[in-house]
Amino acid sequence: MSEAGTADALLQRAEAWLAQDPDPETRAELEAILAQAQEGDAASLADLADRFDGRLAFGTAGLRGELGAGSNRMNRVLIAQAAAGFAAYLLEKAPGADAPTVVVGYDGRRNSDVFAHDSAELFAGAGLRAIVLPRLLPTPVLAFAVRHLGAAAGVMVTASHNPPNDNGYKVYLGGEDDGSQIVSPADAEIAAHIQRIADAGDVAVLPRSLGYETAQESVVDAYIAATAAVAPAPAGAEGLRWVYTAMHGVGWETTARILEAAGYPAPTPVAAQIDPDGTFPTVSFPNPEEPGAMDLAYETARETDAELVIANDPDADRLAVALPDADAEGGWRRLSGNQVGLLLGWRAARLAGSQDAGSEASLACSLVSSPGLEAVAQHYGLGFHTTLTGFKWISRAPGMIYGFEEALGYLVNPETVRDKDGISAAVAMLGMVTEARGRGESLGDLLRDFSETFGYFDSDQISVRVEDLAVIGKIMTALRERMPERLGDIEVTHSDDLLAGVEGFPRGDVLRLWLADGSRVIVRPSGTEPKLKAYLDVSGDSAADAHERVVALAASVRSLLEELG
Repeated sequence: MSEAGTADALLQRAEAWLAQDPDPETRAELEAILAQAQEGDAASLADLADRFDGRLAFGTAGLRGELGAGSNRMNRVLIAQAAAGFAAYLLEKAPGADAPTVVVGYDGRRNSDVFAHDSAELFAGAGLRAIVLPRLLPTPVLAFAVRHLGAAAGVMVTASHNPPNDNGYKVYLGGEDDGSQIVSPADAEIAAHIQRIADAGDVAVLPRSLGYETAQESVVDAYIAATAAVAPAPAGAEGLRWVYTAMHGVGWETTARILEAAGYPAPTPVAAQIDPDGTFPTVSFPNPEEPGAMDLAYETARETDAELVIANDPDADRLAVALPDADAEGGWRRLSGNQVGLLLGWRAARLAGSQDAGSEASLACSLVSSPGLEAVAQHYGLGFHTTLTGFKWISRAPGMIYGFEEALGYLVNPETVRDKDGISAAVAMLGMVTEARGRGESLGDLLRDFSETFGYFDSDQISVRVEDLAVIGKIMTALRERMPERLGDIEVTHSDDLLAGVEGFPRGDVLRLWLADGSRVIVRPSGTEPKLKAYLDVSGDSAADAHERVVALAASVRSLLEELG
């Protein structure tokens, strides 16, 4: 096709999109770009190409992307197509049965409430029973509600910890899936229905109905009661000084009620970050893992002489924990996701022994998470499973009583929520800390006790953020074609490529490198952000030895990725 022909086709796609867009904001945005593009403005044509050459792909993580007009953005047209396609999928799976029930939740991001209510109207219009949660709430409440209400499915409108101008659409299935996020082949089947709706070309003709329901407050009450029961406050909780931040998200209201029900002392909240605010004014990236995101929490902790900092991400499905450390900059250190995950795994294993969890009970983590969890499972005679990344896989591990992934995700209460839950994980962590406090020990002492019992594990992660996703493919291809023989002074003994097939795992774009000293490096593209990630895990004879090993390995891996990129 000629350049003119390509431009004409692009303009036609944009005009067709504009004709069906019900949102005055994105209509005005697109009209302005179209007017400039029709004048031949190269920058506007390039902007249209970015918005309309392709569409946001629906996969096992649902949808996630930048807000704005176009098929490659999050907006009301795309949401309408997704909701109508998902409704068609659910009706196809339940022919002749009672109307499937779908629960819809939403957080405090821009347009979350609009997307949620659009979805509910379309679900109801398609003949489903649609129930919207009573207000903006954490993602774990939606995951809980799917099971609690016996729903066929759930949708949560959230982009979790993504940048402020993103939003997303996360999908859960009930029934045999037990409230877990979707996996293949459901993702492809739903995507096919969505594409059929998109190809029809006009979401304005899709049937809508205001006959959806609003969930009773009892649903939220039931989640609060179940989560408070995870770890009622033990002796030693009195007087605990701690700080909490919701990272401008929706976690605080629900968390505060759970703390009261469980009997924990109220924290000092980070006042500037405690209320939902989709603009995230105090952080450039609302992810507790990102540099600077916890600075206000540390400042509050110093002012109040706190013993502990706990943070949720904006939709409260992740948990971050920090403790005082005189050697750290600012006097506070955030624990890694692996450190928190191993402590909570230790707690789960002890509980399993005391409660006679059964011969099938197991611990599970993603393949990029610390191998220390397997040491815990072996110590307590429990099963152990490694899965692909994502709680859609971890939640399906046989006999799973606890699961985690290093990206601050923890599943501590699988009978209640089959997904990561930063609120129940916070309660479990408070239980561990206050029990230790009653014995005169600190969180730092718990970390020491873990290492002395199970071994000295250390980990690191290298993220390569890219503007062009092709760079990630280039690096992965180069690694597959020429795997390094050594990383630093250590020989690479063998590797596995999950894309080629590895027993026990679905195929995935993941490479694992095994080193002669027992260290491990895993490289994969991020599933939610334009990043390539490398995960490093080592063990040593002491904490200092393990740390030295992981620092040296990180330098070698970083150099390799820079060379290949």
